[in-house]
Amino acid sequence: MDQGFRNAVTSVAIKERALAEGFTKVGIVSAASLDEEARRLKEWLARGYHGAMSWMARDVEKRVNPRAIFPAARSVVVVALNYYTPHQHEQNPATGKVSRYAWGDDYHDVVTEKLRDLLAWIKERDSRAEGKVCVDIQPVMDKAWAVRAGLGWLGKHSNVITPEHGSWVFIGELLLNLDLEYDVERVEDHCGTCTLCIDACPTAAITEPYVVDSNKCISYATIELRGPELPPEIEQNLSGWMYGCDICQDVCPWNRFEQSTDEPRFAPREGNVNAELRDIVELSHDAYVERFRGSAMKRAKLAGLQRNARALISKL
Repeated sequence: MDQGFRNAVTSVAIKERALAEGFTKVGIVSAASLDEEARRLKEWLARGYHGAMSWMARDVEKRVNPRAIFPAARSVVVVALNYYTPHQHEQNPATGKVSRYAWGDDYHDVVTEKLRDLLAWIKERDSRAEGKVCVDIQPVMDKAWAVRAGLGWLGKHSNVITPEHGSWVFIGELLLNLDLEYDVERVEDHCGTCTLCIDACPTAAITEPYVVDSNKCISYATIELRGPELPPEIEQNLSGWMYGCDICQDVCPWNRFEQSTDEPRFAPREGNVNAELRDIVELSHDAYVERFRGSAMKRAKLAGLQRNARALISKL
């Protein structure tokens, strides 16, 4: 892009539009490489903490350099979307708890739609504008960008904590070929001496502050890990979780500041807060496809959900 060209759309206007699209927070930063984050990522991978997620070790350059994904990138618009609803899990051993992020419609679809609408709005006002939407599926370090853009800080449980909404937020990015005014202020780490998340994890997956070993993580095992059986150390400590795990977020003091989302698509679907274990085990493939259409719970696949349900049933 011609550096002498004056953008027809400003950072202020983009932020205002992002909020109008329903996003909770937005920040804009330069599309510079995440050098320090790259070093920490490589250390985490070297420890084998990514478990069976082999794709994490691929495309490291793309994860830390937005221009490896979108060569024309000059700016990164980083957004957060609150997904908290006031519903709570039932303490019923005949059901399996589902992680809060998967209660409603798939966040990939919701955040992607909003970012695409934002990009379309920008392009209407600046004919030179081009961009790429990134929502988790792309090899982008969402949490690192959220911290760099001043949306929050990285908590000791490795989730981004926003001062206003705690950690109940989804993150997405819009890579743009525009030079914009950038946010330089970052949010101070307010975890202090608190170790509630570390102490509460039943499998000791948070090996040290800000570092999670996926191999020990209930969320990883019940969603990402494939295979007919869960690792014994996970199965013995499921604490009622069938899909994902929110323990480290549930105990976080900053999540006392949660506010209900304005996005109706995040309202819990029937059976997605607590799932009847017997129903899951008896699901046919067709019934599974119908029930979880447009849900993030598809990630575990039918075999994974049934494996997890059987593991919980075995403890009844």
